[in-house]
Amino acid sequence: MELGFFTMPIHPVSRSMTETLKEDRELALVADRLGFKEGYFGEHISDAAETISSSLIFIAWLLEETKQIKLGTGTINLPNHHPGKVAAEVAMVDHMAEGRFIMGISPGGLLSDAELMGNLDRDRTAMFLESINHILAIWEGEPPYNLEGEFWNISTERTLIQDLGQGFLPKPYQQPGPPIVVTAVAPFSKGVEAAAERGWAPISANFLLPKWVKTHWPRYAAGCETSGRKADSADWRVAKSIFVAEDMDVARKYATDPDGPYHQYYNSIVTKMKRSGRANLFKHDQEASDDSLDIDKIVEELVIWGTPEKVAEDLSAFQEEVGEFGTLLYAGHDWRDRDLAIRSMELMANEVLPSVNANSPSLVAS
Repeated sequence: MELGFFTMPIHPVSRSMTETLKEDRELALVADRLGFKEGYFGEHISDAAETISSSLIFIAWLLEETKQIKLGTGTINLPNHHPGKVAAEVAMVDHMAEGRFIMGISPGGLLSDAELMGNLDRDRTAMFLESINHILAIWEGEPPYNLEGEFWNISTERTLIQDLGQGFLPKPYQQPGPPIVVTAVAPFSKGVEAAAERGWAPISANFLLPKWVKTHWPRYAAGCETSGRKADSADWRVAKSIFVAEDMDVARKYATDPDGPYHQYYNSIVTKMKRSGRANLFKHDQEASDDSLDIDKIVEELVIWGTPEKVAEDLSAFQEEVGEFGTLLYAGHDWRDRDLAIRSMELMANEVLPSVNANSPSLVAS
Protein backbone atom coordinates (compact mmCIF):
# COMPACT_ATOMS: atom_id res chain seq x y z
CA MET A 1 0.00 0.00 0.00
CA GLU A 2 1.21 3.49 -0.88
CA LEU A 3 0.50 6.60 1.18
CA GLY A 4 -0.83 9.92 -0.05
CA PHE A 5 -3.15 12.62 1.25
CA PHE A 6 -6.42 14.22 0.20
CA THR A 7 -7.42 17.48 1.78
CA MET A 8 -10.71 19.25 1.32
CA PRO A 9 -9.73 21.47 4.20
CA ILE A 10 -12.66 22.51 6.38
CA HIS A 11 -11.34 25.10 8.79
CA PRO A 12 -13.28 27.02 11.45
CA VAL A 13 -14.82 30.01 9.69
CA SER A 14 -13.31 32.25 12.37
CA ARG A 15 -9.76 31.52 11.16
CA SER A 16 -7.83 33.85 8.88
CA MET A 17 -7.61 32.77 5.24
CA THR A 18 -3.94 33.75 5.28
CA GLU A 19 -3.30 31.33 8.14
CA THR A 20 -5.29 28.43 6.71
CA LEU A 21 -3.61 28.67 3.31
CA LYS A 22 -0.20 28.56 5.00
CA GLU A 23 -1.31 25.58 7.06
CA ASP A 24 -2.54 23.67 4.01
CA ARG A 25 0.72 24.48 2.26
CA GLU A 26 2.70 23.12 5.22
CA LEU A 27 0.67 19.90 5.07
CA ALA A 28 2.04 19.27 1.57
CA LEU A 29 5.61 20.15 2.56
CA VAL A 30 5.46 17.76 5.52
CA ALA A 31 3.98 15.04 3.32
CA ASP A 32 6.73 15.50 0.75
CA ARG A 33 9.40 15.26 3.46
CA LEU A 34 7.83 12.07 4.81
CA GLY A 35 7.70 10.35 1.42
CA PHE A 36 3.98 10.56 0.70
CA LYS A 37 3.48 9.46 -2.91
CA GLU A 38 0.82 12.00 -3.87
CA GLY A 39 -1.50 14.67 -2.51
CA TYR A 40 -4.76 16.23 -3.64
CA PHE A 41 -6.40 19.56 -2.88
CA GLY A 42 -10.11 20.29 -3.06
CA GLU A 43 -11.43 23.58 -4.39
CA HIS A 44 -14.56 25.50 -3.60
CA ILE A 45 -15.28 29.10 -4.49
CA SER A 46 -18.05 30.08 -2.08
CA ASP A 47 -17.29 28.48 1.28
CA ALA A 48 -15.68 30.38 4.15
CA ALA A 49 -14.47 27.13 5.72
CA GLU A 50 -12.79 25.81 2.56
CA THR A 51 -10.32 28.47 1.58
CA ILE A 52 -8.67 26.91 -1.48
CA SER A 53 -10.69 28.44 -4.30
CA SER A 54 -8.37 27.14 -7.05
CA SER A 55 -6.55 23.86 -6.65
CA LEU A 56 -4.43 24.64 -9.73
CA ILE A 57 -3.17 27.92 -8.27
CA PHE A 58 -2.46 26.21 -4.97
CA ILE A 59 -0.47 23.45 -6.66
CA ALA A 60 1.53 25.99 -8.65
CA TRP A 61 2.44 27.64 -5.31
CA LEU A 62 3.86 24.33 -4.08
CA LEU A 63 5.77 22.98 -7.05
CA GLU A 64 9.09 24.69 -6.39
CA GLU A 65 8.96 23.86 -2.68
CA THR A 66 8.25 20.13 -3.09
CA LYS A 67 10.67 17.60 -4.52
CA GLN A 68 9.08 14.20 -5.10
CA ILE A 69 5.39 14.17 -4.27
CA LYS A 70 2.89 14.21 -7.12
CA LEU A 71 0.22 16.88 -6.65
CA GLY A 72 -3.34 16.63 -7.90
CA THR A 73 -6.49 18.66 -8.18
CA GLY A 74 -9.11 17.21 -5.90
CA THR A 75 -11.00 18.30 -7.93
CA ILE A 76 -11.40 20.82 -10.72
CA ASN A 77 -15.18 21.29 -10.67
CA LEU A 78 -15.58 21.44 -14.43
CA PRO A 79 -19.04 23.06 -14.78
CA ASN A 80 -17.66 26.13 -12.99
CA HIS A 81 -14.98 26.78 -15.62
CA HIS A 82 -14.72 27.28 -19.37
CA PRO A 83 -13.13 24.09 -20.80
CA GLY A 84 -10.72 26.07 -22.98
CA LYS A 85 -9.38 27.85 -19.91
CA VAL A 86 -9.06 24.55 -18.00
CA ALA A 87 -7.22 22.95 -20.93
CA ALA A 88 -4.71 25.80 -21.09
CA GLU A 89 -4.16 26.13 -17.34
CA VAL A 90 -3.80 22.41 -16.73
CA ALA A 91 -1.31 22.17 -19.59
CA MET A 92 0.72 25.00 -18.07
CA VAL A 93 0.75 23.47 -14.57
CA ASP A 94 1.64 20.09 -16.06
CA HIS A 95 4.73 21.64 -17.69
CA MET A 96 5.62 23.36 -14.43
CA ALA A 97 5.30 20.01 -12.62
CA GLU A 98 7.26 18.03 -15.24
CA GLY A 99 5.33 14.84 -14.60
CA ARG A 100 4.33 15.45 -10.96
CA PHE A 101 0.74 16.42 -11.73
CA ILE A 102 -2.51 14.41 -11.57
CA MET A 103 -5.77 15.84 -12.88
CA GLY A 104 -8.75 15.21 -10.61
CA ILE A 105 -12.11 16.23 -12.07
CA SER A 106 -15.75 16.23 -10.97
CA PRO A 107 -19.11 17.95 -11.57
CA GLY A 108 -18.67 19.73 -8.21
CA GLY A 109 -20.73 19.08 -5.12
CA LEU A 110 -21.04 22.46 -3.37
CA LEU A 111 -24.45 23.89 -4.25
CA SER A 112 -23.51 27.49 -3.47
CA ASP A 113 -20.77 27.25 -6.11
CA ALA A 114 -23.33 25.99 -8.62
CA GLU A 115 -25.69 28.85 -7.78
CA LEU A 116 -22.88 31.39 -7.97
CA MET A 117 -21.88 30.22 -11.44
CA GLY A 118 -25.47 30.05 -12.69
CA ASN A 119 -25.49 26.24 -12.83
CA LEU A 120 -27.79 25.34 -9.95
CA ASP A 121 -30.68 24.30 -12.19
CA ARG A 122 -28.58 22.94 -15.04
CA ASP A 123 -27.50 19.36 -15.69
CA ARG A 124 -24.04 19.57 -14.14
CA THR A 125 -23.21 15.95 -14.96
CA ALA A 126 -23.86 16.66 -18.64
CA MET A 127 -21.75 19.82 -18.34
CA PHE A 128 -18.95 17.81 -16.72
CA LEU A 129 -18.91 15.27 -19.55
CA GLU A 130 -19.03 17.90 -22.29
CA SER A 131 -16.25 19.86 -20.62
CA ILE A 132 -13.79 16.97 -20.30
CA ASN A 133 -14.57 15.85 -23.85
CA HIS A 134 -13.76 19.37 -25.09
CA ILE A 135 -10.56 19.47 -23.02
CA LEU A 136 -9.31 16.15 -24.36
CA ALA A 137 -10.25 17.15 -27.92
CA ILE A 138 -8.26 20.38 -27.56
CA TRP A 139 -5.19 18.48 -26.40
CA GLU A 140 -5.52 15.91 -29.17
CA GLY A 141 -6.38 18.38 -31.90
CA GLU A 142 -5.03 21.44 -33.65
CA PRO A 143 -6.45 24.95 -34.00
CA PRO A 144 -8.94 26.30 -34.87
CA TYR A 145 -10.64 23.37 -32.98
CA ASN A 146 -14.30 24.12 -33.89
CA LEU A 147 -15.86 22.11 -31.07
CA GLU A 148 -19.63 22.36 -30.67
CA GLY A 149 -21.68 21.38 -27.64
CA GLU A 150 -24.81 22.10 -25.64
CA PHE A 151 -23.01 24.32 -23.13
CA TRP A 152 -19.85 25.54 -24.88
CA ASN A 153 -18.74 26.13 -28.44
CA ILE A 154 -14.98 26.44 -28.86
CA SER A 155 -13.17 27.86 -31.88
CA THR A 156 -10.33 30.25 -32.75
CA GLU A 157 -11.07 30.15 -36.48
CA ARG A 158 -11.89 33.85 -36.93
CA THR A 159 -8.74 35.07 -35.17
CA LEU A 160 -6.19 32.35 -35.99
CA ILE A 161 -2.72 33.55 -37.06
CA GLN A 162 -0.98 30.30 -37.86
CA ASP A 163 2.63 31.46 -38.22
CA LEU A 164 2.55 33.57 -35.04
CA GLY A 165 0.83 30.98 -32.90
CA GLN A 166 -2.26 33.05 -32.16
CA GLY A 167 -5.28 30.87 -31.53
CA PHE A 168 -3.21 27.91 -30.26
CA LEU A 169 -3.87 26.25 -26.90
CA PRO A 170 -0.92 24.50 -25.19
CA LYS A 171 -0.61 20.74 -24.96
CA PRO A 172 0.31 19.12 -21.64
CA TYR A 173 3.80 17.97 -20.64
CA GLN A 174 2.52 14.40 -20.11
CA GLN A 175 1.22 12.90 -23.33
CA PRO A 176 -1.52 12.56 -24.34
CA GLY A 177 -2.33 14.27 -21.04
CA PRO A 178 -1.92 13.96 -17.27
CA PRO A 179 -3.48 10.94 -15.55
CA ILE A 180 -7.12 11.56 -14.67
CA VAL A 181 -8.84 10.60 -11.42
CA VAL A 182 -12.43 11.07 -10.29
CA THR A 183 -13.84 11.20 -6.77
CA ALA A 184 -16.54 8.71 -5.81
CA VAL A 185 -18.91 9.98 -3.13
CA ALA A 186 -21.99 7.81 -3.66
CA PRO A 187 -22.77 4.19 -2.80
CA PHE A 188 -22.68 1.94 -5.90
CA SER A 189 -21.33 4.90 -7.90
CA LYS A 190 -22.16 4.62 -11.60
CA GLY A 191 -19.58 7.31 -12.21
CA VAL A 192 -16.81 4.94 -11.13
CA GLU A 193 -17.82 2.45 -13.82
CA ALA A 194 -18.04 5.15 -16.50
CA ALA A 195 -14.65 6.52 -15.46
CA ALA A 196 -13.06 3.08 -15.63
CA GLU A 197 -14.37 2.64 -19.16
CA ARG A 198 -12.36 5.72 -20.13
CA GLY A 199 -9.18 4.67 -18.35
CA TRP A 200 -9.59 6.98 -15.36
CA ALA A 201 -8.94 5.92 -11.77
CA PRO A 202 -11.24 6.37 -8.74
CA ILE A 203 -10.76 8.01 -5.34
CA SER A 204 -13.26 6.82 -2.73
CA ALA A 205 -14.16 9.65 -0.36
CA ASN A 206 -13.26 9.58 3.34
CA PHE A 207 -16.80 10.47 4.40
CA LEU A 208 -18.33 7.22 3.10
CA LEU A 209 -19.19 4.34 5.41
CA PRO A 210 -16.95 1.33 4.73
CA LYS A 211 -19.92 -0.69 3.45
CA TRP A 212 -20.39 1.93 0.70
CA VAL A 213 -16.68 2.23 -0.08
CA LYS A 214 -16.77 -1.53 -0.71
CA THR A 215 -19.31 -1.01 -3.52
CA HIS A 216 -16.87 0.98 -5.64
CA TRP A 217 -14.48 -1.82 -6.58
CA PRO A 218 -17.05 -3.99 -8.42
CA ARG A 219 -18.12 -0.93 -10.39
CA TYR A 220 -14.53 -0.13 -11.29
CA ALA A 221 -13.81 -3.73 -12.29
CA ALA A 222 -16.93 -3.80 -14.49
CA GLY A 223 -15.87 -0.61 -16.26
CA CYS A 224 -12.39 -1.97 -16.88
CA GLU A 225 -13.85 -5.18 -18.30
CA THR A 226 -16.06 -3.19 -20.67
CA SER A 227 -13.00 -1.35 -21.97
CA GLY A 228 -11.06 -4.59 -22.42
CA ARG A 229 -8.50 -4.20 -19.67
CA LYS A 230 -7.88 -5.90 -16.37
CA ALA A 231 -8.76 -4.02 -13.20
CA ASP A 232 -5.73 -3.43 -10.97
CA SER A 233 -6.29 -2.69 -7.28
CA ALA A 234 -3.11 -0.58 -7.36
CA ASP A 235 -5.14 2.04 -9.26
CA TRP A 236 -7.78 2.39 -6.53
CA ARG A 237 -7.26 5.19 -4.04
CA VAL A 238 -9.23 5.34 -0.80
CA ALA A 239 -9.29 8.37 1.49
CA LYS A 240 -9.64 7.93 5.25
CA SER A 241 -9.76 10.24 8.27
CA ILE A 242 -6.96 9.15 10.60
CA PHE A 243 -5.27 10.50 13.71
CA VAL A 244 -2.23 8.88 15.35
CA ALA A 245 -0.56 9.72 18.68
CA GLU A 246 1.80 7.90 21.01
CA ASP A 247 -0.72 8.25 23.84
CA MET A 248 -4.18 6.68 23.54
CA ASP A 249 -5.91 9.32 25.67
CA VAL A 250 -4.42 12.12 23.59
CA ALA A 251 -5.53 10.41 20.39
CA ARG A 252 -9.05 9.83 21.70
CA LYS A 253 -9.54 13.42 22.83
CA TYR A 254 -8.14 15.02 19.66
CA ALA A 255 -10.12 12.75 17.31
CA THR A 256 -13.46 12.58 19.14
CA ASP A 257 -13.81 15.79 21.17
CA PRO A 258 -16.99 17.63 20.11
CA ASP A 259 -14.90 20.80 19.94
CA GLY A 260 -12.10 19.12 17.96
CA PRO A 261 -11.26 19.33 14.25
CA TYR A 262 -12.62 15.92 13.25
CA HIS A 263 -16.01 16.53 14.86
CA GLN A 264 -16.12 19.98 13.28
CA TYR A 265 -15.28 18.51 9.86
CA TYR A 266 -18.02 15.90 9.92
CA ASN A 267 -20.60 18.28 11.38
CA SER A 268 -19.94 20.57 8.39
CA ILE A 269 -20.08 17.76 5.83
CA VAL A 270 -23.21 16.12 7.27
CA THR A 271 -25.08 19.44 7.49
CA LYS A 272 -24.25 20.29 3.87
CA MET A 273 -25.19 16.81 2.66
CA LYS A 274 -28.53 17.02 4.47
CA ARG A 275 -29.28 20.34 2.78
CA SER A 276 -28.43 18.90 -0.65
CA GLY A 277 -30.38 15.66 -0.14
CA ARG A 278 -27.29 13.43 -0.04
CA ALA A 279 -27.13 12.41 3.61
CA ASN A 280 -27.60 8.76 2.59
CA LEU A 281 -23.79 8.51 2.52
CA PHE A 282 -23.83 8.29 6.32
CA LYS A 283 -26.70 5.81 6.67
CA HIS A 284 -26.48 2.05 7.03
CA ASP A 285 -30.19 1.94 6.27
CA GLN A 286 -30.89 4.06 3.22
CA GLU A 287 -34.53 4.47 4.33
CA ALA A 288 -33.57 6.03 7.68
CA SER A 289 -34.47 9.69 8.22
CA ASP A 290 -31.85 12.42 8.11
CA ASP A 291 -32.80 13.31 11.68
CA SER A 292 -31.54 9.92 12.81
CA LEU A 293 -27.94 10.87 12.01
CA ASP A 294 -25.72 11.52 15.03
CA ILE A 295 -22.37 13.29 14.59
CA ASP A 296 -20.73 11.48 17.50
CA LYS A 297 -21.62 8.12 15.98
CA ILE A 298 -20.49 9.22 12.51
CA VAL A 299 -17.10 10.29 13.88
CA GLU A 300 -16.84 6.99 15.73
CA GLU A 301 -17.51 5.05 12.51
CA LEU A 302 -15.46 7.10 10.06
CA VAL A 303 -12.35 8.24 11.97
CA ILE A 304 -9.56 5.78 12.71
CA TRP A 305 -7.58 6.99 15.73
CA GLY A 306 -5.20 5.72 18.38
CA THR A 307 -1.63 4.63 18.90
CA PRO A 308 0.37 3.40 15.90
CA GLU A 309 -0.39 -0.20 16.87
CA LYS A 310 -4.16 0.38 17.12
CA VAL A 311 -4.33 2.44 13.91
CA ALA A 312 -2.39 -0.23 11.99
CA GLU A 313 -4.79 -2.91 13.24
CA ASP A 314 -7.84 -0.80 12.41
CA LEU A 315 -6.54 0.01 8.92
CA SER A 316 -5.88 -3.66 8.23
CA ALA A 317 -9.43 -4.46 9.35
CA PHE A 318 -10.78 -1.64 7.17
CA GLN A 319 -8.97 -3.00 4.12
CA GLU A 320 -10.21 -6.50 4.85
CA GLU A 321 -13.73 -5.11 4.83
CA VAL A 322 -13.58 -2.94 1.69
CA GLY A 323 -11.05 -4.91 -0.36
CA GLU A 324 -7.49 -4.31 -1.49
CA PHE A 325 -6.56 -0.84 -2.74
CA GLY A 326 -3.27 0.62 -3.85
CA THR A 327 -3.07 4.02 -2.16
CA LEU A 328 -4.37 5.18 1.20
CA LEU A 329 -5.09 8.91 1.14
CA TYR A 330 -4.68 10.39 4.62
CA ALA A 331 -7.48 12.96 4.90
CA GLY A 332 -6.46 16.51 5.75
CA HIS A 333 -8.23 18.24 8.65
CA ASP A 334 -7.79 21.54 10.42
CA TRP A 335 -4.64 21.62 12.58
CA ARG A 336 -6.22 22.53 15.91
CA ASP A 337 -2.86 21.57 17.40
CA ARG A 338 -0.04 21.93 14.87
CA ASP A 339 2.45 19.74 16.73
CA LEU A 340 -0.02 16.90 17.21
CA ALA A 341 -1.17 17.13 13.58
CA ILE A 342 2.37 16.91 12.20
CA ARG A 343 3.29 14.14 14.63
CA SER A 344 0.27 12.16 13.45
CA MET A 345 1.55 12.34 9.87
CA GLU A 346 5.02 11.27 10.99
CA LEU A 347 3.69 8.29 12.89
CA MET A 348 1.45 7.39 9.96
CA ALA A 349 4.35 7.35 7.51
CA ASN A 350 7.08 5.91 9.71
CA GLU A 351 5.25 3.40 11.89
CA VAL A 352 1.67 2.69 10.81
CA LEU A 353 2.15 2.17 7.07
CA PRO A 354 5.22 -0.10 7.41
CA SER A 355 3.33 -2.18 9.98
CA VAL A 356 0.27 -2.54 7.74
CA ASN A 357 2.41 -3.53 4.76
CA ALA A 358 4.56 -5.93 6.77
CA ASN A 359 1.48 -7.77 7.97
CA SER A 360 -0.31 -7.74 4.60
CA PRO A 361 2.02 -9.46 2.12
CA SER A 362 -0.73 -9.82 -0.47
CA LEU A 363 -1.19 -6.07 -0.74
CA VAL A 364 0.47 -3.79 -3.25
CA ALA A 365 4.05 -3.24 -2.12
CA SER A 366 5.09 0.25 -1.22
